[in-house]
Amino acid sequence: MGGVIELVVLMLVIAIFAFAPLGYFIYMYTMKNGEPFGDIEPHGDSDSAVLNAVAKAINTVKGKLGKS
Repeated sequence: MGGVIELVVLMLVIAIFAFAPLGYFIYMYTMKNGEPFGDIEPHGDSDSAVLNAVAKAINTVKGKLGKS
């Protein structure tokens, strides 16, 4: 029975060291208002060539469907 207790304690020590970096990451970046990567631009505010091309294609299709 003593071997099982020693094994559990050893596994807990290993788990603490294994998950300490994750805990540190979560702690540090929740202190900075949830911005782990600094000030980033919210989605949808930046122009994208792909999004512009898709919007143009959709508007073209809408225009052709509207004229029919």
